[in-house]
Amino acid sequence: MAARNNPRIARRQVADAAPLSDINTTPLIDVMLVLLVMLIITIPIQLHNVNLNLPVGTPPPPADVKPEVVRIDIDAGSVVHWNGVAVPDVAELQHKLQSAATQATPPEVHVRPDQHARYDRFAEVMVAINQAGLHKLGVVGSEQFIDK
Repeated sequence: MAARNNPRIARRQVADAAPLSDINTTPLIDVMLVLLVMLIITIPIQLHNVNLNLPVGTPPPPADVKPEVVRIDIDAGSVVHWNGVAVPDVAELQHKLQSAATQATPPEVHVRPDQHARYDRFAEVMVAINQAGLHKLGVVGSEQFIDK
């Protein structure tokens, strides 16, 4: 009876009777670990093999024939040069590119713009190459555009 009359003990019993506000995460972690193990076990079953029919034998020797290279330079004054010879206008450049595209083995085209050339001239050259149907294209000399 003394315990019922003591206010300290009464407060402690009320505090023990209050519901816990913390969530127990142990079952959640257990479920997640089980799901992880199931995922690890089932993944190799879902992988599919791809059968490839690879050629048997030795490959042919590499061809020693180097492709023809056409150099198109754009100088600082935005003048276009075809293998070192100045091209007067875009129509002449397109004509040269069309004749190069109709060859049995189309050449590689290396475009080298100068750092001070106008961008629209470079864009015209790239469009002309694309319209001619030449697909082996490289822009050479890009290191000059890197700030030092």
